[in-house]
Amino acid sequence: MIEQIINNKKLLSIIIRANYKAEGINFFTPDDFSQQLAYMNREKDYVIPPHVHNAVQRDVHFTQEVLVIKSGKVRVDYYDDSKNYLESRILYKGDVVLLAYGGHGFEILEDSEIIEIKQGPYAGEMDKVRFEPISKKNLEIK
Repeated sequence: MIEQIINNKKLLSIIIRANYKAEGINFFTPDDFSQQLAYMNREKDYVIPPHVHNAVQRDVHFTQEVLVIKSGKVRVDYYDDSKNYLESRILYKGDVVLLAYGGHGFEILEDSEIIEIKQGPYAGEMDKVRFEPISKKNLEIK
């Protein structure tokens, strides 16, 4: 299953659940996203021809990150660009989430292993603004 978190017609996040299955290749991100997310299901002996990528100048303004939940259970809390809480989702082993826009925070609900993929180079504390999370009593898990 694919879930999209949208606020004011802006795609904030995409969740690919562990049970998602489709044929061929499916891209979930618009072409203008600086982080591209796709799913591939190929049969045995399918060949992806060797290739190199061309040097292409890209202008990246926002960090977009992908998390792979290798094990455990994690709650992701979504916020808009003004730090207003929107909703929460629970991520499980095998789920993949793209965090494209808006704000987000996490609570680790079980011991978890998470793989994070994002653009570099890392800009240190210039890369983000931290703020107070939503209180647990105000959570809205979808």
